[in-house]
Amino acid sequence: MDKLIITGGVRLDGEIRVSGAKNSALPILAATLLADSPVTVCNLPHLHDITTMCELFGCMGVELLVDEKMNVEVHASTIKQLVAPYELVKTMRASILVLGPLLARFGYAEVSLPGGCAIGSRPVDLHISGLQAMGADIVVEDGYIKASVKDRLKGAHILMDTVTVTGTENILMAAVLADGETIIENAAREPEVVDLAECLITMGARIKGHGTGMIRVQGVERLDGCTYSVLPDRIETGTYLIAAAATGGRVRLKDTQPNILDAILFKLREAGASVEWGDDWIELDMKGKRPRAVDLKTAPYPAMPTDIQAQFTALNAIAEGTGRITETVFENRFMHVQEMKRMGADVDVEGNTVIVKGVEQLKAAPVMATDLRASASLVIAGLVAEGDTVVERIYHIDRGYECIEEKLQQLGAKIRRVPA
Repeated sequence: MDKLIITGGVRLDGEIRVSGAKNSALPILAATLLADSPVTVCNLPHLHDITTMCELFGCMGVELLVDEKMNVEVHASTIKQLVAPYELVKTMRASILVLGPLLARFGYAEVSLPGGCAIGSRPVDLHISGLQAMGADIVVEDGYIKASVKDRLKGAHILMDTVTVTGTENILMAAVLADGETIIENAAREPEVVDLAECLITMGARIKGHGTGMIRVQGVERLDGCTYSVLPDRIETGTYLIAAAATGGRVRLKDTQPNILDAILFKLREAGASVEWGDDWIELDMKGKRPRAVDLKTAPYPAMPTDIQAQFTALNAIAEGTGRITETVFENRFMHVQEMKRMGADVDVEGNTVIVKGVEQLKAAPVMATDLRASASLVIAGLVAEGDTVVERIYHIDRGYECIEEKLQQLGAKIRRVPA
């Protein structure tokens, strides 16, 4: 099990390319199961979760071809079994995304109840109730969701009790091959949901309203193959921008998409950074200054993403002033706080709010990653701490960040990966 060793105190400076979005790539890979002919997915990030999804396809008998640019061509018609086993699903929640496509295309699916990060309750009830409303017969037994339908799923009017990204994606993928119209109310508006819808439309689906709270889908008989490129990762973008701001540095990020990052960019300006952007690039310059503390509240898109909360907590830890960060999406997402306290951060948790009083200097300490974004925040803390910080259990970070130590090295950071 690898760990990262970070020697803090270096201002980040340089230019890097942003990878494709994991949270877009995974549902789009699942959507390839819907097509009658091959689908090629481009701009996939090289991440453990992507590998896991490809392994899942392999164990179902789906043929994959990978070219020299790491584009993946999926031949769903070669599928031999409609089961997503516990051994793979337990490592990654997003495996649940094959449920809707398998059921819609092949009339049957058997998917293990998911695992993933321990950041709170993320039930699959809304996935199940939505598919049942479309005529699916579903039982949960022996830890598996077993779903079947005679002939085709039927269009339905589905109201989501709460906004759920994967729930919206699963129902959306099922609806594109259903008989008649499906309306999804209180749908997630995230850019990754929009990206999935655009991919489905390229395959021949009839979808309107994606990016709003109401998505309308007219079911079609079949979908064709296509070539589709995954959108840039807004959370990776935000993480490197925050890291640069925390260190007082300057970065230019290429191949990104600023128009889906408003909440993060405006908050970085509030922290005192100079931030400029164009169609596919963002430049942040802190000009050596210490950031100002910021207040923020996480909420579904277009508000501040929950996946960036821990990184802003790290920035506030060494900022001027006191910042309050309120988490409204997941109830167990402050596990990084105890680790930051080990580094000298002045942090208190009150209910779903973390109050951070900035200190002038953090001190290096051995810390342990507890989930994907918490691990990113500990890397940022390590970049600004005095001494050598050791971040253990970084398999979490490898689930969501492509070559993080290499990209930070390109920006001048003193960081290296070593076997534990």
